Amino acid sequence: MNYTAYLSLGTNMGDRVKYLRDAVQLLHNDTEIGITSISSIYETDPVGYVDQERFLNIVLEVKTSKKPDELLRKCQQIELELGRKREIRWGPRTIDLDILLYNHENIETESLSIPHPRMHERAFVLVPLIEINPGLSLPMIDKPLSEILEAIPDKEGVRLWKRKNGEDVFGLFVN
Repeated sequence: MNYTAYLSLGTNMGDRVKYLRDAVQLLHNDTEIGITSISSIYETDPVGYVDQERFLNIVLEVKTSKKPDELLRKCQQIELELGRKREIRWGPRTIDLDILLYNHENIETESLSIPHPRMHERAFVLVPLIEINPGLSLPMIDKPLSEILEAIPDKEGVRLWKRKNGEDVFGLFVN
């Protein structure tokens, strides 16, 4: 598996932990995706459309042989399989999978923007991302992620919900 990608997963409907667990399991079941790190689970206030329940969010680091568009299709397939409906922009969802970074590349197509276009504005993405890779930087931005996070005003809307339990973090998610 030649490529490294970072994925953000979020959910605020129904059994939120089950949706996270199911999405991670479906990624894990794909022979072209290897999960190398999973952040703790964070409960976060909604951003954009705020009249909805709080989210649970995690970030994954994966190794993959999938090209960016193939990884996007896999993420969208998982969203559909887990009942995602796109009715309200930034609205409630069973599960949301976003590709944050892919091999430290800048990618711009009709269906995909990497790095994720708003990730540098979102504490609910940066906090778990920094947790699993504190030395990571964004392509074309000459600042550490921790500095970018410090400039975000809504950090208090991101709270640790369940700390990953060291070596056994995969036990939380993958059977």
